Amino acid sequence: MTGRFFRGPVSWQDYAAHFDIVPPEGIEPPEPRYNIPPSSWVPVIRSRLFHEPGQELALMMWGLVPSWWTRPLSEKKWNSFTARCETIDEAPAFRGAYRYRRCLIPASGFFVWSGADKKRLPVAIGLTAHSWFCFAGIWETWGHNGGEIDTFALLTTRANDLVGAYSNRMPVILRPCDWQDWLDTSRKRTARLFDPFPDTGMEEWPADPSVGNTRNQGQHLVRQHP
Repeated sequence: MTGRFFRGPVSWQDYAAHFDIVPPEGIEPPEPRYNIPPSSWVPVIRSRLFHEPGQELALMMWGLVPSWWTRPLSEKKWNSFTARCETIDEAPAFRGAYRYRRCLIPASGFFVWSGADKKRLPVAIGLTAHSWFCFAGIWETWGHNGGEIDTFALLTTRANDLVGAYSNRMPVILRPCDWQDWLDTSRKRTARLFDPFPDTGMEEWPADPSVGNTRNQGQHLVRQHP
């Protein structure tokens, strides 16, 4: 299960190279974050609303809340920050979002932990050829007491050999050539996108142990040792 990830610098030019995104005038792109846990507010790429062409960057809370949830968030006791790709079109909490509201989550890597419970050490995992990439995600708008928030979940798949040393699940990492296909909800056959990213294109390295505290931030958390 993926419960923590990180994102290095991504410029408006980087986004524009892949998406039809109009940068807000006078506003810097989202700043890097090197320790992102569930319930964080995260920049997410989605298709523009109301059938307008292109994409937009929207701030969403990590932890999908279905539109049909009518009780306070404090009463929601089940995990919804990840969704299994194998059951995404069947699970009541996720199937509507999968069919109509897909998104991409920009990231530079994610964390896994190794060792016994009391001596677990964090390991950072990223791609060898890309400083940033995108997880596959789904999103929902949840309304309660007159307000609305957008929330998302990232998809997981079976682990490849590299990640399998630490966990039996890993995020669905999409290649840039597949980003538009994932956002296009008219495409219903998406199983080919859910294969684990090849471990030959990934790398791992020890992360700073202080990443275990979600309040800690900074590039030092994921800086590779020389």
